[in-house]
Amino acid sequence: VQLQASGGGLVQAGDSLRLSCAASGIFVGNYNMGWFRQAPGKEREFLAAVRKNSATYYADSVKDRFTCSRSNTKNTVYLQMNSLKPEDTAVYYCSATSRIGSPNVPNEYGYWGQGTLVTVSS
Repeated sequence: VQLQASGGGLVQAGDSLRLSCAASGIFVGNYNMGWFRQAPGKEREFLAAVRKNSATYYADSVKDRFTCSRSNTKNTVYLQMNSLKPEDTAVYYCSATSRIGSPNVPNEYGYWGQGTLVTVSS
């Protein structure tokens, strides 16, 4: 199983980015997919998840700015991020699990991508 995250980069505050997570070895439509981020010196933080039944979940801190979606035909999940802030600077990870657990708990996810760095300048 491989999860290849991409789309990160250096942007200015207020800009938008769309992260992609291309999966191989699994079909994203059969898994619960999540997005997390980790800033230096901080714990991994839940951002968003899309369940295999298409239900979505968001952290309160991003629910008005981030949108998680899935393309079964491309076997890819996305994280659309708008109105980015300097505090959004972090490495962003996608993850996958076949378990039915809490979508915001990192230990529920068995597969992780390598992460993509997002840097937001003020």
